[in-house]
Amino acid sequence: MITLKDKILSGVMKPTRYTGGEMNAVIKDAKSVDIRFGFCFPDVYEIAMSHLGLKVIYHTLNTRSDTWCERVFAPWDDMEKEMRQHGMKLFALESGDEVKDFDILGFTLQYELSYSNIVNMLDLAGIPVLAADRGEEHPIIYGGGLCAYNAEPIADIFDFFMLGEGEEQVHETMEVLKQWKRDGRKSKRELLERLVKIGGIYVPSFYNVDYNEDGTIKSITPNNPNAPEKVLKRVVKDFDATYAPDTIIVPFGEVVHDRVMLEVMRGCMRGCRFCQAGYIYRPLRERKPDTLLGLADRLLSCSGYDEISLASLSTSDFSGLPELTDGLLKITEEKKIGLSLPSLRIDNFSLELMEKVQKVRKTGITFAPEAGTQRMRDVINKNITEENIVESTKLLFAGGWTNVKLYFMIGLPSETDEDVKGIPALAGRVLDQYFAIPKEERAKNINVTISTSSFVPKPFTAFQWVGMNSREELIRKQRLIKENVPSKRIRYTYHDNKTSYLEGVFARGDRRLCKAIIKAVEKGCKFDAWGEFFDFDKWMEAIAECGLDPDFYTARERTYKEVCRGII
Repeated sequence: MITLKDKILSGVMKPTRYTGGEMNAVIKDAKSVDIRFGFCFPDVYEIAMSHLGLKVIYHTLNTRSDTWCERVFAPWDDMEKEMRQHGMKLFALESGDEVKDFDILGFTLQYELSYSNIVNMLDLAGIPVLAADRGEEHPIIYGGGLCAYNAEPIADIFDFFMLGEGEEQVHETMEVLKQWKRDGRKSKRELLERLVKIGGIYVPSFYNVDYNEDGTIKSITPNNPNAPEKVLKRVVKDFDATYAPDTIIVPFGEVVHDRVMLEVMRGCMRGCRFCQAGYIYRPLRERKPDTLLGLADRLLSCSGYDEISLASLSTSDFSGLPELTDGLLKITEEKKIGLSLPSLRIDNFSLELMEKVQKVRKTGITFAPEAGTQRMRDVINKNITEENIVESTKLLFAGGWTNVKLYFMIGLPSETDEDVKGIPALAGRVLDQYFAIPKEERAKNINVTISTSSFVPKPFTAFQWVGMNSREELIRKQRLIKENVPSKRIRYTYHDNKTSYLEGVFARGDRRLCKAIIKAVEKGCKFDAWGEFFDFDKWMEAIAECGLDPDFYTARERTYKEVCRGII
């Protein structure tokens, strides 16, 4: 029998995004579980299936006999049009069931420009977007992840947020939800009053927000006796003993990070003042090399992958790296499996290490000086010198590498034109190291790339109070870099300042922005991180129609007395 879904899938691009049935996907009897859980990733399949957090929460929840966690992703435009035309609702990949009948839907909030997809997914599911409009028959909607640390722009959409690391928190939440159902599901409010007693749970409706005459926040105060005045993030103390999946779903098609990922440590010892992840994932915690080697062996065996990536904020700072790489090489060399080390630090770069791990497959190297001058690197607390950068690239070129990417930010606090021009000047010094090698000894086809993104002041960083450069200023600085690139052999790419500007609005935004997000979706906004969909003018129209000024959130310097971090 050919179903409506089958007919639709035969006419869309990449139908395997929606079929489910991949190897190691978890299938349960819906009637045998107490809780139907939908893990919602507000982006397309290829992005969602690359996310390490999804793998962790999905598999840890499915170790429970009382819970079935299924995946729910944003359908691409072609699939959404077919679904709306035929009256299909948003469904889960494992069962194909409509998510409007689930008990709870958890959205991961990794990027501010995914907010429109959250609204669109709820609408496609037939679930009211605003929490206040949802009845007892609708699923509980919660959010977690990086953007939950300033969830105010989407606070009116969610019933609650999980702040911090979720491995323990999500199980505690399932216990409360299961008991609430067994007690007769009295009301959602009563459930939220139970949940808010769990550490790290923030229920927006339990807090009142008052504003000053100038539009700044005057206060955020609890309106429910169960709600704490301050919500403290959750931190997993024993990271080595923390759950890590030893099986992973193998996608039918290629995804962005199509490999085994080992999270070697969490947190970062560096303290760069712009880095939100570096602040909120403190303190630094590591897994033991033996633990990681066991995981690697099991994950490779169950997946058939031919590449392993070591995931962390600064992999080369991992104290067990020599022992771990030696152990992994015994596996990778024998099975011809590639090993990649992202997040390498320039100041502790080791050519010996790179030669060891890239015996199977030699790839390009990315370094992140972040700023073009030493003064600017000192301001952002990057703690690397130009000598570190030059010497590391010199070692690379001598070792046969010819593909080097240098990542920078523009618009940093106190940045001058000299700092900006220092970016192409530094790239020129790197290129000089290649040509300093005798022609007969150096590898051919040198490729040095400069990449810049625009600085966005993020909550819970040392720079959360500073203003953001205007779009015009960012464009001027991009042009300044272009004009000063010293060689045609240096390629310059840069991030769209329009998306950075909107990211800054939401990163520093408050609850008044929620209506603008909903209005933007009504105008057709979605997949804003994708160039073919992003419509900056529609966003500006939506924000203006709601009586808001985006520059109020981005350009304005904030005083230390201002309430800008909410209740966290």
